[in-house]
Amino acid sequence: MEMRNTTVVTEFILLGFSDHPKHQATLFSIFLSVYLLSLVGNILIISVVNLDPQLNTPMYFFLGNLSFVDLCLTSVTVPLLLVNLLSADGRTSVPKCITQMYFFILLVTTESILLGVMAYDRYVAICNPLRYNIVMSRKQCVLLVVESWGVVALHSLMHTLMACRLSFCGPNVIPSFFCDVPAVLKLSCSDTTPNQLLILVEGSATAAFPLLFIVVSYINIASTILRLQSSQKRQKAISTCSSHLMVVILFYGTICFMYFRPSSVSSLDYDRAVSVMYTFVTPMLNSFIYSLRNKEIKAAIRRILRKKHFPC
Repeated sequence: MEMRNTTVVTEFILLGFSDHPKHQATLFSIFLSVYLLSLVGNILIISVVNLDPQLNTPMYFFLGNLSFVDLCLTSVTVPLLLVNLLSADGRTSVPKCITQMYFFILLVTTESILLGVMAYDRYVAICNPLRYNIVMSRKQCVLLVVESWGVVALHSLMHTLMACRLSFCGPNVIPSFFCDVPAVLKLSCSDTTPNQLLILVEGSATAAFPLLFIVVSYINIASTILRLQSSQKRQKAISTCSSHLMVVILFYGTICFMYFRPSSVSSLDYDRAVSVMYTFVTPMLNSFIYSLRNKEIKAAIRRILRKKHFPC
């Protein structure tokens, strides 16, 4: 029997931004600043939601969870990027790469589902306000979040286990700064058809269902707002939804640009820019959208500062 020489790949090389070595220091400073802003913004929201009793409502409970997911999402990708920018060495072992892939899938999908849950919360608050306290009780809110994490953990585990069965024996360069599923599959010398089918069927359904739920919820919300007689009530209803709608557009917009674009507009620099947007620029902007546009968050910050004897 003929023996074929194959090289088993034990590590990947994250290309990152290594084709611009002169800009490494500048890129490190920029990404570190964005990462720190994201940490500060999301930690601020989590702290304010937990410290201020007046924010003990379903909307801010979900917002605190969303900020926690954003905090974890940036921490999964950015620290490794910063290390690689400093060392100019993008090597990472296959197990570390697959582990990062698991948590990335987990957190991105959790954010998607949480945005859907928050849309449902706004739908009940505006379209069925008399039953809001019953439908969105504290127990029900906790149950929604726990179920979301459970479903997403199983979803991420399936994709990760399918990736673990693959063999890597060819090129080991990933043209990105983190381990994304499509990039890893391209490097495999095994049959990736089952992985592709899982992404097409289960992955697409997991991504599309929250978005469809958000669209249907906002169609009903818009219909209810248009029927309101008072302009003041309409303005209040719109203001409670505007921040969430901006976050939804930002999140799904970057995801669609990354994974559902024509192949004619694909390029390495394009992929890098969009990846940077939805991995840690969007999580940073989410916190600022909610904190700067939300009067209740700003009022809660002032109340907490007064309690701590910080005159503002």
